Amino acid sequence: MRFNFDFEEKKADQVRSSTPKNDVQWVPLKDHPVFASATGPDHDSNSGPGPRNLLAWDGASRLYFWDSHQLCLQRISIRLGEPEPTSVLAASPSKVLRPDVEPGFVVHKISINRNGSALLIVGSDALCVMYLYGRASSKDDALICRTVSVGSQVYSNGSSVIRVLQVLWHPYSETHLGILSSDSVFRLFDLSSNIIQPEQEYYLQPAEPGRHRNATSICPVDFSFGGDHLWDRFSVFILFSDGSIYTLCPVVPFGSVYKWESVMEIYTDAHTFGLKSANPAAVSNSNLAISWLEATFPNLTHQVSEEANLSTIRARPYALFDASLSLQGPLGKVCQEVDEDLAIRGAEFEGRAVSFLYIIISKDSVLVTAWSGGQLQIDALADEIQPVWNVGSPPRLRVDFHDHILGLAMICESGPGNRSTVKLDQPLDNAVWLGQPPPLLRLAIVDLALPTKAESGSSITMFVDPLMPERIYSLHDGGIDSVVLHFLPFTSQISGKNEAGRTPSVHPVLSTCQGETSSPSPLCGFVSLSDSFGYSWIVGVTISRECFVLEMKTWNLLLPLHVDMENKPNQSEELKETEIPHIISKELLSGPKVVLMPQTSNLRSVAADSIEGRSTLHQYFKLFHENYVEYAHKVYFELKYHGPHLKRLLDDQHARLGDAQDKIFKVEEKQPNLEDRIVRAIRQHGFLEERLKCLRNLPGAHKKPLSGAEREFKSELDQFRGVELDALCSSISALTARLRRHTQSLKGNASDQQKLIAGRKKYIQDMQVSHLKSSLEMLSLVNSENSEKVKLVESALKGRESGR
Repeated sequence: MRFNFDFEEKKADQVRSSTPKNDVQWVPLKDHPVFASATGPDHDSNSGPGPRNLLAWDGASRLYFWDSHQLCLQRISIRLGEPEPTSVLAASPSKVLRPDVEPGFVVHKISINRNGSALLIVGSDALCVMYLYGRASSKDDALICRTVSVGSQVYSNGSSVIRVLQVLWHPYSETHLGILSSDSVFRLFDLSSNIIQPEQEYYLQPAEPGRHRNATSICPVDFSFGGDHLWDRFSVFILFSDGSIYTLCPVVPFGSVYKWESVMEIYTDAHTFGLKSANPAAVSNSNLAISWLEATFPNLTHQVSEEANLSTIRARPYALFDASLSLQGPLGKVCQEVDEDLAIRGAEFEGRAVSFLYIIISKDSVLVTAWSGGQLQIDALADEIQPVWNVGSPPRLRVDFHDHILGLAMICESGPGNRSTVKLDQPLDNAVWLGQPPPLLRLAIVDLALPTKAESGSSITMFVDPLMPERIYSLHDGGIDSVVLHFLPFTSQISGKNEAGRTPSVHPVLSTCQGETSSPSPLCGFVSLSDSFGYSWIVGVTISRECFVLEMKTWNLLLPLHVDMENKPNQSEELKETEIPHIISKELLSGPKVVLMPQTSNLRSVAADSIEGRSTLHQYFKLFHENYVEYAHKVYFELKYHGPHLKRLLDDQHARLGDAQDKIFKVEEKQPNLEDRIVRAIRQHGFLEERLKCLRNLPGAHKKPLSGAEREFKSELDQFRGVELDALCSSISALTARLRRHTQSLKGNASDQQKLIAGRKKYIQDMQVSHLKSSLEMLSLVNSENSEKVKLVESALKGRESGR
């Protein structure tokens, strides 16, 4: 089936590429007509919360842009590094792809899968998938592509109040989507089998009973899949609004493909460190992990016994029947003193957590959390992630007639053995296979210095450079910043050394604010491009449909500039080096060589016309020629060819002198205005001092400042501001949606129940009619007998009255 699918893709691609290419023109990407033809801002630029990203790149030669005006997808073919290594060209005109069913929601994000065959279109409360290849029709010079809605029973436009928080393609499958929604449920959908019902559902219950009673502990914000490192590839990292990070492991899509060496590595590790441990809990956890690996990857044991080698291995549907996954966390941190509040909730940050990013740098797992106050919290896992199950909490399985698993649902609760903090002197190796989540090692805290907002704060989105994972792009309302992690200082932080040259470097890449008083122009699209030659670009689109392309340097960024503040050069040496120009060589400035006179006893005793005198004179002429005449030729040659260079230097100096004179003239013109401004500033300063004195005399100025506990309580209230109501609304909305689905499922059986009730009513009515008839007959007989008795009584009474 996969071969046929690939064949259809290639065939469709060949049919599309058979169009005439004579009219195609290659223009710079920023000047493409798709972006240059826009006349105004996007009509739905301000609709919906959170940032938007309407750009996607397939990793090769095609760039996709969702046109919100025409409600279509623009496919742009690009060339990287042509004709110059730093240029990006695009084919004009672009190809228009239209969905066969228009999405009835405002598009906030598009994303493409690994092989570039399907595009994800996401809104605030609905999402759909657009298949770019396969069967498609054409209409009005546009391709009509098949578009399907994902999870319409859960995420539907208008009728459901469950919001979609984050949607990501799974890194080890082309057909699996991971969706985190506002009802605190993480779902995995398999587009190849069922687009309505999820393949896997995980109901997140992070708070232990009686421990966290605020709404922030149950409000998810973002999630990320793990990278290619041990059990991280089977992990899902989930961020909550209070900054706590939880982990689900293992989560494997049915039919996903993994490297044989990677699975074999963790399989051997479980046998080596788990089964041989002296702790019974470690042995039990490792046994569960080994049994799960052998059942999920059945070829694992066969290949080990046969001593064969495979390149990839496929996962089969499997779940433990008596255990559900444990929600590991909240991940604490490695610190000198145990402070549970700071370690878990992140009270040292402003606002609440808004986005999350997982990076693999070498063999280190780095977690980056963005806060609404404009801070980036950069942590690293100080230990390895291991799978943990809650035994005794069975999952709910959906199977077919052959007892094959089609889907599963689990309630994931936080285990009681989770640890919050770890001291520096506590070894990390004593927690292997004990079911404890790894602690976080704080690498750095980066403050982006964003302008503060009144209520919600800033919305920050983070991306990783495809060539250099040490560089992170942070997108916010003010533009784009580049954060470079020069290294991971595990040794220096644990030992307590803080070196100034090893902090992350932050560089502003783009500012969307045109002035200090103007409102920022947020971006509606961003993507990072790279080629095989080591060149990197970032492409962005503003809400006014303006495209920009910036080349990003990747060389020598990981080598920070170290300035030696102790060994300063001598000022006299600096002056000597600056005073001597490098126009003439030092060899000529040093003068001719010293002439070594021949050692003779007495030149006056030698006759001039003698042989000895002539030889001495010839020797003197030779020495003079070698030292002075050749030196004169060198001086002449160098001065001759340095003349234009000296003239150019003089012209440059004259131009600089003219510019300096112009600047001095401008400064002299502005001097009176500056003096007036200084006088007004001094006068205003005096006025403010007088006003401050008056304000100090007020009774409220003598109030005591807040204590430490009061400030901490105020920061906690600031974190919870706007979250409690959202959590309550999301809970009510989730219950309403579940009640609506339950009532809809009962409507199908309503007609049958009504028929049954009608039949029962008819039977009951017949029985009651017959019973009433018999009762009436009996009553009539009784009535007749009573009437006769009354007549006898009346006759007897009349007889007695007559006898009297």
